Amino acid sequence: MTLHPVQYLKTLRSRVRWLLASPATLALIPALVLGGFWLGGEDMLIMIALGFPVCLAFSGALTPSEPDIGDDVQIDGRRGFEAALDHAARAAAQSSRRTGCILLELDDYTDVLDRFGKATADAIMGRQVDRLQSVLRSRDTVCLLEDNLFAVCVAPVRQLDLGNALHLANRLQSALEEPLVIDSMTTYVSASVGLTLDTNVIEKTGVGLFDAASIALAEARRHGPSAMRAYSQEMRAPAILCESSLADEARDALESGQIQPWYQPQISTDTGLVSGFEALARWDHPERGLISPAEFLPALKQSSQLERLGEVMLFAALGALKSWDLAGLNVPHVGVNFAPEELRNPRLCEKIEWELDRFELPANRLSVEILETVVATSPDDTVVRNIAGLSQLGCQIDLDDFGTGHASISSIRRFDIQRLKIDRSFVMKVDCDPEQRRMVSAILLMAEQLGLDTLAEGVETSGEHAMLAQLGCGHVQGFGIGRPMPFDQTIEWTHNHLSTLQAPPRIGRTTG
Repeated sequence: MTLHPVQYLKTLRSRVRWLLASPATLALIPALVLGGFWLGGEDMLIMIALGFPVCLAFSGALTPSEPDIGDDVQIDGRRGFEAALDHAARAAAQSSRRTGCILLELDDYTDVLDRFGKATADAIMGRQVDRLQSVLRSRDTVCLLEDNLFAVCVAPVRQLDLGNALHLANRLQSALEEPLVIDSMTTYVSASVGLTLDTNVIEKTGVGLFDAASIALAEARRHGPSAMRAYSQEMRAPAILCESSLADEARDALESGQIQPWYQPQISTDTGLVSGFEALARWDHPERGLISPAEFLPALKQSSQLERLGEVMLFAALGALKSWDLAGLNVPHVGVNFAPEELRNPRLCEKIEWELDRFELPANRLSVEILETVVATSPDDTVVRNIAGLSQLGCQIDLDDFGTGHASISSIRRFDIQRLKIDRSFVMKVDCDPEQRRMVSAILLMAEQLGLDTLAEGVETSGEHAMLAQLGCGHVQGFGIGRPMPFDQTIEWTHNHLSTLQAPPRIGRTTG
């Protein structure tokens, strides 16, 4: 087996240290010195006196040894990694040092998998491990758990406080988020990070450290993408439920009102005004707090409740529009995601028309959001008829996550799409990466030629916002504009946003 260069140097140093610091070698030092003096005189004596300490310094024998965790622990999945953590925790306790665990998870792994396939995704994950290894010391351990979960065990050190750990975690996160070149195309990803120190956990074992870091990672995912959280005792551990019990609990939560839409603002790049809100499903669990849609949407799908979720989301979103109108706010429309299960309902258009009439709202106030993967792969004539019917009704049809599903121009026209929502993978770093700008420019040019409006998703920085506006993108949405929020926060947020647009310039007093 070929050793990684870092691992080779580590092994070489360990063997040199063992050879020089062994009792047999130390016992021979007097004889070695005398022999050198007899054979080479004072010059040889000086060389030996200076050379031996240099060799000891290279091998690390002159510095207090910091226990290695990778030499006698085999990393094989989660159990192997927990064993490495356990070994590090024991070594840290015995030597008055500190250790920790850092977990990193790609936020965009599903997109990478869908776009490039399993083989390419696995190769990418392997390259990501090498990137992490380049940031770490030779004594630290990094491995890939599951498909996109990276685990790091920090070897025991004398100085490891929260500031040091966050600095290391930030370097690891930056390494994962460096651009990926796949099939001659640059792709950007983000990573959520959870970490813990052994000083922050009660159970200073491998299992205890891993569980604490997992709780911190779950908290980071709830605030992601690209979020980082350090474990504290106040964090609540997510309940461990089997798939069937989670499906039952999600169904009950849907009926009891725990699952409700949160609203993320969309901004016009021309005027800066709010051009709409997107309704996003959120589960506010009474014990677990916010649960990621990635957890509960599969559970609702398993129990055939996605269509019921759509009804709940639509009713609440139209009610929000009515409330914004009553509050005197100009919110042109609200976007609601429609699952394939809903789009296959032959009576969907009748149901939507009835709901609009109930709230006395025109159809153009509702934006129907459809995933590009649905448009690209759906052979169902019912889906085509429903989307065409909703468009004829007057609803705006948005093609969501554009760029990930390989929808053709003909399918865009076939489904009567009115607006493209550019996927965040094309938006990230658009202000500093020329290739990203070329990709976005190409999409915007195509949209202009087809007479389509555009919205960029996942805008996180003012630089991205400014560049997208300069390129001609009509609308923007993302954490850099506003995070999803409960309805009762939307009115205050909108007023605050409008006040920043209307604020007069500040004139400083001049002094003569």
